[in-house]
Amino acid sequence: MADGLLLSEETYEADHVKHSVGGLGGHIFRRVVHIALAIVPWIYYWHGESIAGIINMTPTELIGAILGTIVFAELVRLKLGFTIVGQRAYEAEQLSALFWGAVSVCTALLVAPELGLMGAALGAPLIWGLAFGDPAMGEARRAGLEPRMVFGTGLLVVGAAWLLSWYFLATPLLFVIIMAPLQVASEWPRLRWIDDNGTMVLFPLIVVIALNSIL
Repeated sequence: MADGLLLSEETYEADHVKHSVGGLGGHIFRRVVHIALAIVPWIYYWHGESIAGIINMTPTELIGAILGTIVFAELVRLKLGFTIVGQRAYEAEQLSALFWGAVSVCTALLVAPELGLMGAALGAPLIWGLAFGDPAMGEARRAGLEPRMVFGTGLLVVGAAWLLSWYFLATPLLFVIIMAPLQVASEWPRLRWIDDNGTMVLFPLIVVIALNSIL
């Protein structure tokens, strides 16, 4: 694998089925797990207190413990050099998409400013944008659609997530207008060591925090 921050056009492969552990079945499993992330905000914002209370922790303490466990498990996986069903073969030697998705979701829950219904107005749409937008763009790209169609697909799906959050969670409309295209654009860079599961949440999260601080 060549050195460098960005993947070259020759290195990047849009059809992840070809190098997914488990083939098509593994690819589908990964997509299902990805979409299932959408339930995490409901669990955290609506039921986090009661769930964390079972083990005498606060919701943030519980997420912090989960995040620490995820980091430790990924380091062990890299040390042993193995992959699980749904991961890509090359992830045996680098931080996986699953790791970046879990870390970005936990970070959003811990750091996103709490606004709107149950405090979920910013954290929830960030996670929903990742859960639905990334698979939509990935499948559009795998189908061979041209880049502007892939971007349009992502904007439609991620925009819907933010609009629904505006309607149901009282997300400020300014965030909807700014964050939907920004989150889609954050999926685009083909970075070698940071999967788009990370960039789609972590980069926009910085903007969310900054924008919230000046409003």
